[in-house]
Amino acid sequence: CSSHGKGLFAKKPFKKGDTIFIERPLVSSQFLWNALYKYRACEYCLRALETAEENSRRLSGRAALSLPHPELCKVRPDRHQPCPHCQVMYCSAECRQAAWEQYHKLLCLGPSHHDPDHPLNKLQDAWRSVHYPPETSSIMIMARMVASIKQAEDKGRWQRLFSQFCSRTANEEEEIVHKLLGEKFQGQLGLLRNLFTTALYEESLSQWFTPDGFRSLFSLVGTNGQGIGTSSLSQWVHACDALELPSQQREQLDAFIDQLYKDIDKGHFSCTCSLCCAGNHSCVPNAEASFPDNNFLLHLAALSDISPGEEICISYLDVCQRDRSRHSRHKILRENYLFVCSCQKCMSQMDDADLTSEDEEEVEGEGETEDEMTDV
Repeated sequence: CSSHGKGLFAKKPFKKGDTIFIERPLVSSQFLWNALYKYRACEYCLRALETAEENSRRLSGRAALSLPHPELCKVRPDRHQPCPHCQVMYCSAECRQAAWEQYHKLLCLGPSHHDPDHPLNKLQDAWRSVHYPPETSSIMIMARMVASIKQAEDKGRWQRLFSQFCSRTANEEEEIVHKLLGEKFQGQLGLLRNLFTTALYEESLSQWFTPDGFRSLFSLVGTNGQGIGTSSLSQWVHACDALELPSQQREQLDAFIDQLYKDIDKGHFSCTCSLCCAGNHSCVPNAEASFPDNNFLLHLAALSDISPGEEICISYLDVCQRDRSRHSRHKILRENYLFVCSCQKCMSQMDDADLTSEDEEEVEGEGETEDEMTDV
């Protein structure tokens, strides 16, 4: 149905734990506030560019901090390559070339990289002024969509690729824009559209630059964007966890890592957004998306056995949210994704009272006597 969008279905059986596919997004971009805060990531694949030790030093404020087992860090600074024109950084020559061939030839700012009056810089500054952390999307996803089409030899192919993503009604689009931009979204959307048009207008994509078309494009990214967190420190920690060490060394290493996480408050991720398809939502998902390569490659793995013809679903809710009441889950999904879930779990709870999990806790608390609470 139109509210459900398109689906992903298995063509062969999968066992629990199987990798269903590994997908590269059509376009991706680091969140703009995240980049401004100096989280260094590859401009193309979003791989973290800081070593685990550099990341730890910056976020902890301890310039002399040394990590044990530095050989476990997978970041290779000797492979990093800047764009020769604008100096943005890539994790490899391959990523630099791939970005140049897909979109960067058009979006490269050259010597104007730090010029506040350049149209693209004005667009990014305007986005940061209306979309504050915690970030959920980026105007540069849309910019790279336009640039990918403008640079492509087969423009129709790229337009067809982008058209495969779920679209929304006008009212739903307004709700998504309102969610991203806040109360003054109409004026903010108009400002962004004017700056977007000045920086990127393309006659063959003129429908994307009209008020309705820009809102639809905005909604498409807001609906289908997939958040990614890349971290060299996280990879280093996972590698440390896998080490076989004598018990005393293991206790010392675990204590060091625990204290390090407290010092940096776990703010070590380079936060990014990509446009890719990992399946529809279910409150009882049979698959899970992850980014174990510390870049934009999405790995979709089976959480249970999947039969041919069965729809492959992930969950848009985290583990704690999935344990909340049906009404609470629907409230979160409606506010953030604009649909009502009809998965097996939700259908089985149709007769439950329309109470949020917080309401349920209040009702339970009112019904308890002093003795009952003492017993607990």
